[in-house]
Amino acid sequence: MAPYTNIPLSPAELSYLYTSLSQTPPIRPDGRAPTQFRPLVAETDILPSANGSARICFADGTEAIVGVKAEVEQSRVSGAATGQVESEGVLGLGTGGVGDVDMDEEDGDEEATRAGKGEEGWVEVAIEIPGMRDDDALPVFLSAMLTEALLADGELKDRLWINRRFHWRLYIDILLLSQPLSYPLPLLSLTTHLALLSTRIPALISEKDEDPLFNDDWEASRFLYPQSKTASGGHRKPPVTLLMLSVSENVIADPSREELAVADAVVAISVAPTTGLNAESAYKTVALRTVDPPSRLTGAGVPTALNTTAGGTSLSAAEALALREKDQGQTVWRPPRGGVKRAMIAKMIKMVTEKGGVGQEVLEGLAGVET
Repeated sequence: MAPYTNIPLSPAELSYLYTSLSQTPPIRPDGRAPTQFRPLVAETDILPSANGSARICFADGTEAIVGVKAEVEQSRVSGAATGQVESEGVLGLGTGGVGDVDMDEEDGDEEATRAGKGEEGWVEVAIEIPGMRDDDALPVFLSAMLTEALLADGELKDRLWINRRFHWRLYIDILLLSQPLSYPLPLLSLTTHLALLSTRIPALISEKDEDPLFNDDWEASRFLYPQSKTASGGHRKPPVTLLMLSVSENVIADPSREELAVADAVVAISVAPTTGLNAESAYKTVALRTVDPPSRLTGAGVPTALNTTAGGTSLSAAEALALREKDQGQTVWRPPRGGVKRAMIAKMIKMVTEKGGVGQEVLEGLAGVET
């Protein structure tokens, strides 16, 4: 009997599923194409007291809600004698420093003014999963992966800078409403993406290094990610993280729980839109993580020749090992061993980032529910 992995599949079922996914083209349990994403229902602005919020429900019933709250925080300024400013925040969570700014100069472009002034400590991500503590391995690991992707290009943290003395602190609270039927990273990432796109912060009416004073009219508030197009013709958007898995030589997008049970390798790819319209790829990779698939924890099947209850004979340990190696997993399930080849990772990244690929399909679908 296989050890508990939350996968109620026998070795025979695992072997059949692996063989089906190894074919050309692969045969998926739910009939999807290799790069087809699961259907989902999404909506934004569902929490009236939050600066931004979103909800996404996948076809398998898993559902998540994300709320974004922004608060003004005073930055600690140190190193004045050396002409350097280090913004740590009143909670002391910031790292790194930013250079002093000559307030006599013209502001110029808003994004150029804020470039490089943000701090990673200004963004906090908290994940709550039913039946798990906040410090359990899964919520902590998911939070780290989402935070890494959001801060990878520096776009988000720079948008939180107000002036030398003040900044926004962003709280991203993620609630998984159902038990995770599959690895929940894509669901949480897509919901966070929509919540950040709907996040609005009050319009600043004070100038330069003054104490922040905001417009009371919420209709005058601005989006954290502007809805207008950039000079290159595209929209700036937060990244999304998608799961890709390999089975034999095939690459499959958005795997289900059953497909994860037989994966040779699983890779989480975080992508964001490129700035140029004529770029070879529609999206750029901002973060990359390998995920240990549950298939490594499943028990191996027993060949008939070794199954004494089915008429098999007893063999020595060396003979039994040789028989298992010779079988090559074609008729008996064997958990995958080893890592993933570089060529396979490159293939996964290309399927996500290329024009018309998985990344473009997902984000164009989400664009229909943007505020």
